[in-house]
Amino acid sequence: QVLLVESGGGSVQAGGSLRLSCSASGPPFCMGWFRQAPGKEREGVASISIGGTTYYADSVKGRFTISQDNAKSTLYLQMNSLKPEDTATYYCAAASSYCNLDPRVFPTWGQGTQVTVSS
Repeated sequence: QVLLVESGGGSVQAGGSLRLSCSASGPPFCMGWFRQAPGKEREGVASISIGGTTYYADSVKGRFTISQDNAKSTLYLQMNSLKPEDTATYYCAAASSYCNLDPRVFPTWGQGTQVTVSS
């Protein structure tokens, strides 16, 4: 079982940037970032396979960049031009067989980190 630990959340004004990190205990086939706002379903933000193929939600394309350091089993999410609607708890997740933005594909989850964007 892969263990995931997120860090890097916080509060920022609209237009600002944050970088999230996720440390994994091993290199999974796929790692992803998901978010959940109060009263809303968890949604996929971005994911990346061990080979480097990336997937992005339309709402974050051009603003967020997912990357990974396979040697250190660390996942990153660089978030630029943040908007108030990006406010949510962000989760790191890992999958062993598939890679996309469907939360059901990811059996392993971190504890989450809060991102708050004020207008």
